Amino acid sequence: MADPATALVLTESPSLAPLLARGALLSPFKRPGPDAEFPRTRLVLPGLRVDLARLAAYERVCGFPTGEDALPVTYPHVLGFPLAMRLMSGRGFPLPLLGLVHTSITVTRHARMPASGTYELSVHVEGLAPHRRGTQATVVTEVRDGEDLVWESSSTYLARHRTHHPVAAPREAEARKPLPEAARWRLAGDVGRRYGAASGDRNPIHLHPLTARLFGFPRAIAHGMWTVARCLAAHGVPERCHLRAEFRAPVLLPGEVTYTQRDGRFELRGGRDRVHVTGDVYPV
Repeated sequence: MADPATALVLTESPSLAPLLARGALLSPFKRPGPDAEFPRTRLVLPGLRVDLARLAAYERVCGFPTGEDALPVTYPHVLGFPLAMRLMSGRGFPLPLLGLVHTSITVTRHARMPASGTYELSVHVEGLAPHRRGTQATVVTEVRDGEDLVWESSSTYLARHRTHHPVAAPREAEARKPLPEAARWRLAGDVGRRYGAASGDRNPIHLHPLTARLFGFPRAIAHGMWTVARCLAAHGVPERCHLRAEFRAPVLLPGEVTYTQRDGRFELRGGRDRVHVTGDVYPV
């Protein structure tokens, strides 16, 4: 685990569009590898207040109840994403932003988070690790209310590249019984644009078929964090909880998906029983 040595205090949340552009321009010059150097800076944003209009738009597009004085469990990721992008789009981050894949997220919410509260946000890169398909980075986000840690997450991002020392494929998990179908959702073609407007994450692969094709997708794809948020909105989440989600395959837009769940487990499946997202959520 990395120990971030330097804290850089920000006065405002960075704008995502210039960071995406910078990351795209620098991508061809990156040399990914698990032993590469990575930024040790911890970005800190104190005095953070939530934009309630943007929060309401996020709640609507993800299916969470609106008007409650409480942040949805996935919303702090949206707040921290610009800071994460500032780190990952910089010259010191060794993985190319173009083609970087969000593969998993774990979240622990320690306390209720009022939407009207004031928080301190911090983000740092925890480390790099070899992956059978390339190199994986772990990015940690923490939210504090005063001195109290109220929310934390760990996201993994994969840069695919040739590896000279292949990592063994993960062992197959024990076969688990299929989860019962809970709902079927028809997803409109504008889900990516609506989520992008609410979250600020306007990655071209999510916005329009033409821009998605530039990156090898036949149509626009849904944001991975939207798919998780939509599942959790349907599932329900305890006030103090731990959750983990893995992103298995992109969801093409427009399209139809099946939401399945039992107890604390949930999945999002597509045609031919293709698994898009798997997850678990339970109280702590």
